[in-house]
Amino acid sequence: MSLDASHCPLCGQPNRCAIAAGLPAESCWCMRAEIPRQALARVPEAQRGKACICPACGRRQPGDEPPPSAA
Repeated sequence: MSLDASHCPLCGQPNRCAIAAGLPAESCWCMRAEIPRQALARVPEAQRGKACICPACGRRQPGDEPPPSAA
C-alpha cells in the first residue's frame, strides 16, 4: 500500500500540507499551530516523517498535554 503525502496518516482526510502541495513550508497551517506531542505520537511509526497529520488530528485531544512553550 502506497502512502499519499497529501493525506493524514491518522484519518485519511486531506492534510492541507503546503509542502506536499509544492508551496513554501512557511505557508503551511502547521507553522502557526501548536500541535501536542501526543498528536504526533499517534502517527504509526512506519508513516512518521512521510505524511503530515491534518489540522483536525493536530488539535488537542482530551488528556493531551500542551506543547512545550517556546521560551
